[in-house]
Amino acid sequence: MSSAKRKPATMKVKPKEEVNKKALIWVGAIVGVVVIAVAVLLIVSS
Repeated sequence: MSSAKRKPATMKVKPKEEVNKKALIWVGAIVGVVVIAVAVLLIVSS
């Protein structure tokens, strides 16, 4: 009887961790909106 052929053992390569661009854009946008809101409130209140 012939046995099933096995693939040779290969080292699993971890994929490089990519920066989540969408998350960075969202965080930047939120920070920008907060900074603008604080600036407007400071200008209006003074």
